[in-house]
Amino acid sequence: MLVYVLNKHGQPLMPCKPQKARKLLEQGKANVIQRTPFTIQLKYGSSRYTQPVSLGVDAGTKHIGVSATTEDRVLFEGEVRLRTDIQELLATRRSLRRARRNRKTRYRKPRFLNRKKDKGWLAPSVQNKVDMHAKMITKVHKILPITNVIIEVAQFDIQKIKNPDISGDLYQKGDQLGFWNVREYVFFRDKHLCQHCKGKTKDMILNVHHIESRKTGGDGPDNLLTLCETCHNQIHKEGKEHLFTRKSASFRDATQMTVMRWFIHRKVKELYPHVELTYGFQTKNTRIRHGLEKSHVVDARCISGNPVATPSKNTYSFRQVRKNYRQLHKMTIAKGGYRKANKAERFVKGFQLFDKVIYEGIECIVFGRRKTGYFDLRKIDGTSVHKSASFKKLRVVEKTSTLLVQIN
Repeated sequence: MLVYVLNKHGQPLMPCKPQKARKLLEQGKANVIQRTPFTIQLKYGSSRYTQPVSLGVDAGTKHIGVSATTEDRVLFEGEVRLRTDIQELLATRRSLRRARRNRKTRYRKPRFLNRKKDKGWLAPSVQNKVDMHAKMITKVHKILPITNVIIEVAQFDIQKIKNPDISGDLYQKGDQLGFWNVREYVFFRDKHLCQHCKGKTKDMILNVHHIESRKTGGDGPDNLLTLCETCHNQIHKEGKEHLFTRKSASFRDATQMTVMRWFIHRKVKELYPHVELTYGFQTKNTRIRHGLEKSHVVDARCISGNPVATPSKNTYSFRQVRKNYRQLHKMTIAKGGYRKANKAERFVKGFQLFDKVIYEGIECIVFGRRKTGYFDLRKIDGTSVHKSASFKKLRVVEKTSTLLVQIN
């Protein structure tokens, strides 16, 4: 484990061993800036000597791998777990807003053409991931003297993945060519036959069923299925939507990565001019050539240009979480015709959501709380430590943040 060092002006220096950091703290020559990653700041002037440090970033839509290395040593390695709930939360908010407007402003005409998107607009779920890449790179720059940043980007040809033989004008002739709409295409693909009962119910009315929720699965043909009205009603009534699987794998991550790559590069380039790009085939070649295992952290080390650098004994796990719950009221109407507030108190017995605490010698995070003072404690990966721990047995070591961190 290394201790990261800042000079008295807040500029990063090369990290030191824990023994040296302990002496500096005991002698009053340094202060603790943050606990994880453990960082100290010197109180006296020091030479600005540093070595070249390369930062490799394995960009992704669900995980980010980062590795800061010198020619012979790994100084920092970690993996970031990104949020994947934004699309569903926005869809829920949209449905609540429409219901509220329908109740309270029924007289008002719909206004759906009065909004203009700025140039370079990205969907909120994608924009959040772009921002998180830049935030993580900035976080590493604050504790290490990074001299260059190398980011792995990727571009996916979705049509080529579906059909390896595609070429020329076939890109313009998709599966739905010649059909009026998606519904007509789905009926034709399924031969106008219920995919559950195969026509046994004798019901001639056909419906299009969403295999995954429309909120997350979308309205694409791969997420649609032909069912007769009898089976469709029965499946929704009995809650058996899980009976079916998608016709093919979702390409959402590949599509997002294709869109994100240049936005990530431009955003980081504005912050740090020493940015380079590399591609997945180069990383794979480097990893196989040196006989390294496949992981986000190892890929980031290969991207940094120093694949054989001595690994650190400890790596860091980061997890991005939401800051606030924005839903003000519950949907169910209580007695008296009013809706209960959906927000819990911010502080319960002095603790709040996502505080890092010590419970019986175990470092864990508050993932749930009750007004009575009992907390749901888990590790950063979701492993349960205690479902209902009393506040009397807890001690706060780090206050809540939107980026949780833990040493592995």
